[in-house]
Amino acid sequence: MNSGKKQKTADLLTMCIKAGRVVKGFDSSREAVEGGKAFAVLTASDASEKTVKEVRFVCGKQDIPVIVTELEKAEIGRLCGKETAVMAICDKGFAGGFQKINDTSQNDGK
Repeated sequence: MNSGKKQKTADLLTMCIKAGRVVKGFDSSREAVEGGKAFAVLTASDASEKTVKEVRFVCGKQDIPVIVTELEKAEIGRLCGKETAVMAICDKGFAGGFQKINDTSQNDGK
């Protein structure tokens, strides 16, 4: 596990939460995607396969990227006050930041 990527994700998520640009939970995230408010959806590393599959299906219809983070549900809970496996990012800049963190790690072969 790339702890640098994990820390960058946690830091950016904290800023996004403070800015009020995160929707927490599967149902709320689905509504944000279908309502055109979400620019990316994050999932926890320990989200169930079924949950990730459903998120990919919903996001695929709207061409919204799904980013599987290295953060576990409990870690997300400590950051945002609610243990959840799914979060919609409702800001284009923050969504781009999460994609950049994810892409950089993949390019490093991690």
